[in-house]
Amino acid sequence: MKRAFDALPGWPWKKKRTPADEDGGDDHLNLARESLRELINDQRLPPGVRESLSQDYEAVQAMLDKLDHGHIHLAAFGRVSTGKSSLLNALIGEDRFAVSPLHGETKHSAMQAWREEEAGGVYLIDTPGLDEAGGEERETLAKEVAGRSDLVLFVVDGDITETELESLRTLLARGRPVIVVLNKRDLFTADEQAQLLTSLRARTEGLIDPSHIIAAAAQPRPQTVVEVDATGNEITAQRARPPDVEELRVALWDILDAEGKTLAALNASLFAADLSDQVGRRILAARREIGDKLVRTYCVGKGIAVAFNPVPVADLFAAAFIDIGMVVHLSRVYDLPLSNREAGSLVAVIVAESAALMGTVWALHFVSSALKVGTVGLSTVLTAGAQGAVAYYSTYVVGRIAAEYLAKGKSWGEGGPKKVVQRILDDLDRETVLRDARREIRARLKLG
Repeated sequence: MKRAFDALPGWPWKKKRTPADEDGGDDHLNLARESLRELINDQRLPPGVRESLSQDYEAVQAMLDKLDHGHIHLAAFGRVSTGKSSLLNALIGEDRFAVSPLHGETKHSAMQAWREEEAGGVYLIDTPGLDEAGGEERETLAKEVAGRSDLVLFVVDGDITETELESLRTLLARGRPVIVVLNKRDLFTADEQAQLLTSLRARTEGLIDPSHIIAAAAQPRPQTVVEVDATGNEITAQRARPPDVEELRVALWDILDAEGKTLAALNASLFAADLSDQVGRRILAARREIGDKLVRTYCVGKGIAVAFNPVPVADLFAAAFIDIGMVVHLSRVYDLPLSNREAGSLVAVIVAESAALMGTVWALHFVSSALKVGTVGLSTVLTAGAQGAVAYYSTYVVGRIAAEYLAKGKSWGEGGPKKVVQRILDDLDRETVLRDARREIRARLKLG
């Protein structure tokens, strides 16, 4: 019998199970465990980041426990009333999941053991329907549960809708192995069923292998039979029919027996990668926030230093040393430390590119420096304050660009420094920054 995932692109399904394959499954599990433990024990997280991801880390621990106990999770996913709960009950052979004729009976995810073993077990997970009215939270929960399952049964009860197709794409984009189950096959004639399967295969072409689309009847309608009693009278009766899920059950156990460990490991690895990306984004956001405060501190320091310093040439040297010190400090925030020499080279590149793109501001810096020597009294203070604001602005530009360079792992990207500098300058509101600079410097100089 052909396994349901033999032809799944991008997944290492095997035609035959061998001892080497089983060892490979163990290797995959060990690698997944290692990835999850690294996430849990990561000591590099800035303050507050771990706390903001507390629920995610609880999920990581749960995933790690799942791997340690050898559990495999299989989730039913789909629209309301497609028969997800009934299908899982039929697979188990008992009524473990709540079933009701009312629309949207499943309001929370539920899990039951399908087969428990000493070394582990397979657990079935029921999820709320995707289109329950006012059920946005249920839909989110369903996607989360399906995303953390090792294998997903995407249950439909007719031709696939656009909403279902979009949800299916979402699951597949997350690397989730999926079997599409056409439930309630008993509601259709043989010809109708064949037409539906043909349509499902056509509409999911390029997404789902045709052999991964299986028809089933979790809760067939009672069969109407006509019986003749002892007196010769015809009596109409309803006879219950057993679930028709054997093809699906065989396909699932074939997959789980051959590839269960690999499925669990791949799912855990994908989950760890997703969380790692989230952690990375949170860490970068925290570093950007810390870095921005650092840059602002250096901006004020440089603005005041330049405003107080009456020697034009010394102004320029003071500005350079302050910018270099800021970049060195900033590099430590991003955990990519630079030496003074490296920081100086980076500042030189930024200044050169910035000067070429905003010559007026840099010219104002030099003019203000010259004016400071030739003025006295209040005029000197006001001119110094103006130059201090320009110095503040120039350091802010250097800091923002340096932070971008460090955030990309000490790389300018494909466009080089000119493109990064241009984008930062375009994003900045020059007048706002200069106004903030004047206000902060005047407050420090106590000019009101």
